[in-house]
Amino acid sequence: MRINLLCMGKTDDRQIKELVHYFQNRLPRHWNFSITEIPDVKNAKNLTPDLLKKEEAKLLLQQTDAGDLIILLDEHGKQYTSREFAARIDHWMNTSVKQLHFVIGGAYGFAPEIHERANGKISLSKMTFTHQMIRLFFVEQLYRADQILQGKPYHND
Repeated sequence: MRINLLCMGKTDDRQIKELVHYFQNRLPRHWNFSITEIPDVKNAKNLTPDLLKKEEAKLLLQQTDAGDLIILLDEHGKQYTSREFAARIDHWMNTSVKQLHFVIGGAYGFAPEIHERANGKISLSKMTFTHQMIRLFFVEQLYRADQILQGKPYHND
């Protein structure tokens, strides 16, 4: 299985990049984890939020194939405990999912086309975080899921 974190925009904060890289390097190689950063839409300031979401949707969907599993990181998604999230990862691995995309959208969220194409939505918290911080929190949770699945003591209940 390949796991990809698909993100609108880039992370400029060096410290966040370093922490994301730290956890990314600790993920198991068989997950083939990658992060795809899509540059922001040009002239975004001249677009309405709906038009901007449509343009972002085109760019995001260009990164996926028809058979890929797409999970949106969305404030309205289902919240999981770390153990429940680890169980979802395990389920996807055991059901022969080849490509799994977790998607972080733009500032205004996702266009309807993305919601229609998505296979699910996950919320990391009821709180609001920057999109850069979400990258770090998500990659750490992936690492935590791996440690839980391996029965290692990184996660304490």
